[in-house]
Amino acid sequence: MTDQHIPEPVASFIAAVNAHDESAFLEAFVESGYVDDWGRIFRGRDEIKAWSDKEFLGARGTLTVREVEVEGRVVTVVGDWRSTHANGLSSFEIVPEEGQIASMTIREG
Repeated sequence: MTDQHIPEPVASFIAAVNAHDESAFLEAFVESGYVDDWGRIFRGRDEIKAWSDKEFLGARGTLTVREVEVEGRVVTVVGDWRSTHANGLSSFEIVPEEGQIASMTIREG
């Protein structure tokens, strides 16, 4: 399914990212959650925070959603990412788990 409806907890997660709300961003992940940023893996909230401080929230990133696809439990958001670190169309494959985020994989949109 491709549309603009963003299911929870992904919608709240994107809102936290765009508001640069570090606490809500980090708490969105399960304790053992991870980010796969183009093959670089950051596990757990401490590693995610260190990565985000330089390349995500710390880079004042914002995501303008263009497309949403839900397949099983995986939510893929394609959007225009703008920050002081990187810019362009990106794909964010997010796997929710019990109301939080288990993983987020970032690739070219």
